[in-house]
Amino acid sequence: MSLLSHLINLNVPTEKIIAEYIWIGGSSGMDLRSKARTLPGHVDDPSKLPTWNYDGSSTNQALGEDSEVILYPQAIYKDPFRRGNNILVMCDSRTPKGEPIPSNTRHNAAKIFTHSDVVAEEPWFGIEQEYTLLQKDVNWPLGWPIGGYPRPQGPYYCGTGADKAFGRDIVDAHYKACLYAGINISGVNGEVMPGQWEFQVGPCVGISAGDQVWVARYILERITEMAGVVLSFDPKPVPGDWNGAGAHVNYSTKTMRADEGYQDIKKAIEKLGKRHKEHIVAYGEGNERRLTGKHETADMSIFSWGVANRGASVRVGRETEKAKKGYFEDRRPSSNMDPYVVTSMIAETTIIWKP
Repeated sequence: MSLLSHLINLNVPTEKIIAEYIWIGGSSGMDLRSKARTLPGHVDDPSKLPTWNYDGSSTNQALGEDSEVILYPQAIYKDPFRRGNNILVMCDSRTPKGEPIPSNTRHNAAKIFTHSDVVAEEPWFGIEQEYTLLQKDVNWPLGWPIGGYPRPQGPYYCGTGADKAFGRDIVDAHYKACLYAGINISGVNGEVMPGQWEFQVGPCVGISAGDQVWVARYILERITEMAGVVLSFDPKPVPGDWNGAGAHVNYSTKTMRADEGYQDIKKAIEKLGKRHKEHIVAYGEGNERRLTGKHETADMSIFSWGVANRGASVRVGRETEKAKKGYFEDRRPSSNMDPYVVTSMIAETTIIWKP
């Protein structure tokens, strides 16, 4: 790579830019794809970008005899890899007739977030995205002895030192790249299991939470690709007495953030409890391996909530309880959850749905 760096970092003397179109494939819930095209000049409005197409038969999203899937640009971010005026473009996928394909979860989320009741409540989301860094070829956590295990959990959460923090250079590179791109990344930290980290995105309003989490994931995939490390969003990457990986969703509405909003917080949590099973089904693949009632999780078969309780399905912070307003944290979503599905479902259940 170092032999090519002088070419990769060329300052191209032209008004033309490179736009990297990003979309979600159909092979799994975490199937991020992208390709690049040249545009005549700077663009900052996704509606002014051209649509594009790709071979859906190669992404499990179309048949070979009718394989064309159309990319519709939805959000633009600065490209931290090419820099300059080059951009990353988050897209959704549709048929040639403009209809959303089955794996296009953004389309339904956008309908919920443009509902008048939801718009009036200005839902804010803060998503805590956990992930695990794996050694290439052996698929074993970074910093772990191959075929063996490190010391038990305890010293690794927010830990420092070469024997506790594995992959910090990747984490910091991702942090700065997201800030450069314009993603509202609000922090990072080492997690309980060694080799596992977390970044937070938010607060974001409505559909932008999903866009920003997907692009932050894409940037992280690109950085780990460059570093020769495998990125895993598996909710339980190592069986046994090790923490899993989640994507906790912090949530509030205008009513919850207002004075005496605590009663509305409790009403929203009650509604979430009534639709617990539907939410669990939509909260990520393999989550049953993580939500066991151990390792800071609630048993997935039982809904619970509590103040400062990290063993509950939903946690309310002490500051929120004291202020009688604020937000709550849904701790059930897994690390591989679809943020379009989860954020829109929380908004739909707590704002639109009438039990």
